[in-house]
Amino acid sequence: MIEARELTRRYGSKTAVDSLSFTVRPGVVTGFLGPNGAGKSTTLRMILGLHTPTSGSVTVDGRRFRDRPRGLRHVGALLDAGDVQGGRTARAHLAVLARGNRIPLPRVDEVLSEVGLAAAAGRRIGGFSLGMRQRLGIAGALLGDPPVLLFDEPLNGLDPEGVKWVRGLFRRLAAEGRTVFVSSHLMSEMEHTADELVVIGRGALIAAESLTDFAARGARLSVTVGTPDRALLTALLLSAGAEVREESGLLTVTGLPAARIGALALEHGLPLDQLTTRTASLEEAFMELTADSVEYPAGDAR
Repeated sequence: MIEARELTRRYGSKTAVDSLSFTVRPGVVTGFLGPNGAGKSTTLRMILGLHTPTSGSVTVDGRRFRDRPRGLRHVGALLDAGDVQGGRTARAHLAVLARGNRIPLPRVDEVLSEVGLAAAAGRRIGGFSLGMRQRLGIAGALLGDPPVLLFDEPLNGLDPEGVKWVRGLFRRLAAEGRTVFVSSHLMSEMEHTADELVVIGRGALIAAESLTDFAARGARLSVTVGTPDRALLTALLLSAGAEVREESGLLTVTGLPAARIGALALEHGLPLDQLTTRTASLEEAFMELTADSVEYPAGDAR
């Protein structure tokens, strides 16, 4: 479990993380979302003891990470897949990590096989593609078989097969009772990956809840309606207090549920070709709820 309490980090007059409190529970995949510059990477680095909080605290299973010897046995992390020595082979890179954390060396080949790099174990990392480096970074996170795992943008450079594999990996790790915390800017990917969300903007907490609850409190539900007499139905819906707009020959209605729209149409003898409730996507909810937290929105003249 990861617990942040009033976690704050300032750089001079700039506050990167602002009184941030959240809990990441074991047994589920928790997505960590926020616009660029929201403070996600700074928060992850404070969890790992790489940055010291200005105030507040963050613990992993009740202790600061920096107080734990042989850290890879407790927390595995992928922060920057490019932050490796390109002249080393994949096996040598992981062997250095294993020795420093007193992890048996046979574990190196186990994780290389698990991430699909067994055939590339003897190749120098400098010749790896971005996707291969991502897989190597994930192997490093898995090396100590830790109960807590952090991943920062783990899907960068992965092909569709790799993305599918990572989704399955995160699900499996969570099903084993581990704490899995995944930072990403890909909202659509979180829809397929995460159970819970921690969403921040300008360093402050926006939401910490289930993915379903977050999407539901974003853009309002709408109903798509098809009818041969759009003008009459529009007038009826407006008089009932709904908001209506026409798109591609269909009506998009907010403010009335589908059952009420159907009842109005039936009452006035209007046939309906379509009556579909549409829920907000995670991306729509994210864009709406973080709109005021984007550091440099498009069109900003600064």
